[in-house]
Amino acid sequence: MTPHNAFLEIRNLTAFYGDFQALFGIDLTMDEGDTMAVIGANGAGKSTMLRTLTGLLPSKGQNIRFAGAAIAGQPAHLIHKAGIAMVPEGRRLFPSLTVEENLSIGASGKRKGPWSLAAIYELFPDLHDRRHHGGTALSGGQQQMVAIGRALMSNPRLLLCDEISLGLSPKVIKDIYTAVPLIRARGTSMLVIEQDIAQAMAVATRVICLQEGRVSLSGRPEDLSRAEITRAYFGFEADEPDTNEPAREML
Repeated sequence: MTPHNAFLEIRNLTAFYGDFQALFGIDLTMDEGDTMAVIGANGAGKSTMLRTLTGLLPSKGQNIRFAGAAIAGQPAHLIHKAGIAMVPEGRRLFPSLTVEENLSIGASGKRKGPWSLAAIYELFPDLHDRRHHGGTALSGGQQQMVAIGRALMSNPRLLLCDEISLGLSPKVIKDIYTAVPLIRARGTSMLVIEQDIAQAMAVATRVICLQEGRVSLSGRPEDLSRAEITRAYFGFEADEPDTNEPAREML
């Protein structure tokens, strides 16, 4: 049995939208310092899992523990105060505020840690020159940087990222993901929801795949083959023979 001092531990997690069940018995354990990627097709339950974890969906009676404490059933603001921050799908910046004002909102909880405006501008230099621009008067990639920076300004121990590559060009995605090891180097663990399998496998220390609300695969990227990933993601075998090469090298 996994000890209760695991950094993040989810056991037999279920979630519903009215009568519709979206998650079925999800188990997940994450160590501090990990970058965990959660992959899966649209509708697999990835965003629902994040919404439940952060208190945006009801989780009363569930078994969710973070940094040794039970957080299931707590309101979203208390979960955030405990050290979990989320970069939402679609960025959701305030169009009436400047880049710097959008970033500063993230520090409203006054949680101490390594992230400040100076640290965010060091991580994303493009934002410094545009700090007085409107938050939505930027390219999609720059807006995503603001959304990530805003979440980091709360100095979370765990950063949740929901589809941060969605709608961005391959070059911009590469630029965004270059920041992942730098974020982790400052002591922030990450859980990344991603449809881009190759990108997720490139940055993750652990990966799980969801299929129709259930965990279909879990492991370290270097231990998983392309055929295993394809089977877990789509529910069928790869067309080509499985060479047993690590998926990280093949995708």
